[in-house]
Amino acid sequence: MYVNWKIIKPGSNPPNNVNAFIEIPRGSSIKYEVDHETGIIFVDRTLHTAFTYPFDYGIIPQTWYYDDDPVDIMVLSRMAIFPGCVVPTRPIGFVRMKDEAGIDNKILAVPAKDPFFEKIRDISDVPPSTLREIKHFLEHYKDLEPGKWVKVEEWDNADVAKREILKAIAMYKKKFGEGTL
Repeated sequence: MYVNWKIIKPGSNPPNNVNAFIEIPRGSSIKYEVDHETGIIFVDRTLHTAFTYPFDYGIIPQTWYYDDDPVDIMVLSRMAIFPGCVVPTRPIGFVRMKDEAGIDNKILAVPAKDPFFEKIRDISDVPPSTLREIKHFLEHYKDLEPGKWVKVEEWDNADVAKREILKAIAMYKKKFGEGTL
């Protein structure tokens, strides 16, 4: 599959509504990743642990971040979303984290058009057990991979997530130019 993520808009009303380009479906034990030059979705690796992703995972198009990649986004959903799909989302939180390569922060969002999530507007609306599950996954899914580690530092609210999205859109424009939007 080939997708030019650079022509997909960051959202209908960023930072309040952003598009999530899904790389990894909920329930997968395979880490897929879009190649930022070709747009092809590759199998990066199979998770070495018995974990599966408890959320759909991807990037926000036309963003760039401190880890020299588009901003990562975790989408809480009830069902797995096929890799390569674009999901309109509502950012609800932000997780500050580091891994063996450095800063690896992520946006937490919900599908904007799913009535199941209509009352979830901020991370404070997410059940604590869901946040614990996500943190546990993030801190342990690399455990059996030599030299790899993850540390979740803290959760932040929707306002922080939105500020980081705006910052990442500005970083994208600086790196790739205005004409790509």
